[in-house]
Amino acid sequence: MLLRAARTGTLATSAQGQPFASLITPACAPDLSVLVLLSSLSEHTRHLHDDPRCAVMVTGAAETANPQTAPRVTITGLAALEPDPALKARWLAVHPYAQLYAEFTDFALFRIRPSAGQLIGGFARAFRLRAADLAPDPDAVAALLAAEAGICSHCNDDHADALAMLAQAPGAWRMVAADVDGCDLAQGEVVRRVAWTQPVADAGAVRSELVTLMRAARAAVV
Repeated sequence: MLLRAARTGTLATSAQGQPFASLITPACAPDLSVLVLLSSLSEHTRHLHDDPRCAVMVTGAAETANPQTAPRVTITGLAALEPDPALKARWLAVHPYAQLYAEFTDFALFRIRPSAGQLIGGFARAFRLRAADLAPDPDAVAALLAAEAGICSHCNDDHADALAMLAQAPGAWRMVAADVDGCDLAQGEVVRRVAWTQPVADAGAVRSELVTLMRAARAAVV
């Protein structure tokens, strides 16, 4: 949930053994790989070409005034250039403002496949993560990927009012992505993440989740 909802994060790279950290704007592939659009002019991009080993940290909201109560997750892995235009479109779906420069020749999409990680659930709550802990069920990933276009089209064409309620804001919201853990709703350059109550395995489970979330949203309004 933290990875899929993150719109900013920190990328750690290495230059001849010297650590280097920079701000990134991540998105997630269906399999939870981290996607980042990077400029070849950036320091961290040159680092990744020399040494693809890297780490990404994203952070949620703190529970109290103490920043250490914020949930956060760090994943480690290898970065590689990703040529798939569908994954670039997925990245742009949650970073629509980047349409202004995404096609510049010096920008390219990188994919970081998680090999391990650490989840901090808040103050003094740390958990080591293996690659298997981070990977969603591959059959569910494939099923949702095959159904995603139909799910988004149906919701956008027939349930615009429901999407606004899920986004918790008025306006012409559209579902721009859906995966095993939730969906992304966009209005202009504003994108909001809606998490399912539990991971889903197919389109039927998405329908059930949307009904459940809508009932909860209506109850909250009442």
